[in-house]
Amino acid sequence: MIALLGQTGTSIFDQWFGNLWIALILKTLVVMGAFLTMPLAVGYMEHKVLAHMQARLGPMEAGNFHGWAQLVADGVKFVQKEDIVPAAADPWVFSLAPAVALIPYIALFVVIPFSDSLWAVNLDVGIFFVLAMSSVSVIGVLMAGWASANKFSLIGALRAAAQLIAYELPLVLTAAAVVMQAGTLSLVGITQAQHDMWNIVRPWQWAGFLIFMISSLAELTRPPFDMPVADSEIIFGAYTEYSGLKFAFFLLSEYGGIVALSAIASVLFLGGYNGPPVLGAIVPQAFWMLSKIGALSFVVIWLRATYPRLREDQLQRFSWLVLIPLSLVQILAVAVIKIMQA
Repeated sequence: MIALLGQTGTSIFDQWFGNLWIALILKTLVVMGAFLTMPLAVGYMEHKVLAHMQARLGPMEAGNFHGWAQLVADGVKFVQKEDIVPAAADPWVFSLAPAVALIPYIALFVVIPFSDSLWAVNLDVGIFFVLAMSSVSVIGVLMAGWASANKFSLIGALRAAAQLIAYELPLVLTAAAVVMQAGTLSLVGITQAQHDMWNIVRPWQWAGFLIFMISSLAELTRPPFDMPVADSEIIFGAYTEYSGLKFAFFLLSEYGGIVALSAIASVLFLGGYNGPPVLGAIVPQAFWMLSKIGALSFVVIWLRATYPRLREDQLQRFSWLVLIPLSLVQILAVAVIKIMQA
């Protein structure tokens, strides 16, 4: 098994292929394949989970047996829809916005480790990279809202920007606490530091895990933090004027964000590709990583079916008065514990 996986610290692509360009092409194909597969699987899971939790009949019809062809039906629907650009819109910015929202989440997959040798790039500042990329997608939302020449779209885009500002800070602070715990900024290094004990087992990291997941939901504008796309207030926010494949790209970026942030949470708190003490040495590491991503994605979908939407003032108050002070206290606690252990 060790011979197949390769030495820790070196990507399996670099071990198998001495040529830089061949390894680079293969990494690109694997990353794109993972991005085009995993978000679609999460989207399919959302259809089915919500169908069961809320007794929705629609997703159970396509293909007859348990609605197995729902994902195919959605793809055909998006392809067939007319691609409309409003007359008053800025056509270039309007068309580029979906790509700007989508590409950062593709970039996140580059540094996510699925085993001790299955990753594309092991950046020394990996956690900085993923946090920076996760906040870039909101630029695409702002572009969509401004370029649509629609006041409701602009309101939704501004809500998304305000939400990012409010919840990016607790997200970064909780990640900083994990970095202090591990002593490295590399995602591979953070995972390896949890080989004997996952961070979630440590009581002082429980609050960090909860804050990180809540902040991730807010960054993704997922319920109950979906005020930027509140259909009862602003139609569908920044995406109101979008149709066809452009809207599908925004939808894909949302599911890609769920997968990416679930993967980051798995690395930071759930041991990443490390399995339980006994089974971890038997079952392949990639299985544990994929299982954790799937479990956290299920929780994200579960919350959509459970909690109603918050008000905008409740959203801001919850971040600035609750999450940020808690994340600062957690950093202080980790610092004190590290000093005591030294």
